[in-house]
Order: sequence, then C-alpha cells, then structure tokens
Amino acid sequence: MILLELFWSFCKIGFTSFGGLSMVPLINSEMLSHGWMTLSEVSDIVAIAEMTPGPLGLNCATFAGTRVARLAGAVSASLGVLSPTLLICACLLYTSDAADE
Repeated sequence: MILLELFWSFCKIGFTSFGGLSMVPLINSEMLSHGWMTLSEVSDIVAIAEMTPGPLGLNCATFAGTRVARLAGAVSASLGVLSPTLLICACLLYTSDAADE
C-alpha cells in the first residue's frame, strides 16, 4: 500500500508543478503529511538532490522513495513523478500521428 501512496503522491507533484524549485514545497508537504519524513530529512533530501546531476524532482522522488520503502519505493516514486510527463508526451504523439493521416 505504501508503494501506491508514494506513486500517487509523486504523481500529484508531477501534475501540479512545473519542475525545478517549484516542486520543493509540494514534496515537503507530502512527506510531512504522510509522516514519512521530518522537516530536517526533507531538507537533507532536497540538498542532496540539488547536488546530484539530473532533474530535481526526479532526484527528490528517488531519494525520498528510497528512504521510505527502499528500492521498490524509489522505483514507485520515480515512476510517479515521471508519469505525468510521459502521459502528456504520449497524448501529443497520438494527436500528431492522427493529424498526419
């Protein structure tokens, strides 16, 4: 159940923010509201995610998922934060293919 909650939490973050530092307050509120992390732990995760190469949201999702539910949590949270982008890209691809016909 925790994997589904992680996926859904980060899916909401992916849909409602536009990347970068705009994700930090949402990640903070989700982690604190579920009791998965303390404020200090969230601050540490954001700091580590900013130092690591790659998108901030994906790095935060991976580190937070690892902290909450190990490897399965990392995969679940990462897929959650990526799924809105993948869904939008798939819809655009479908509409562009339909327009070509």
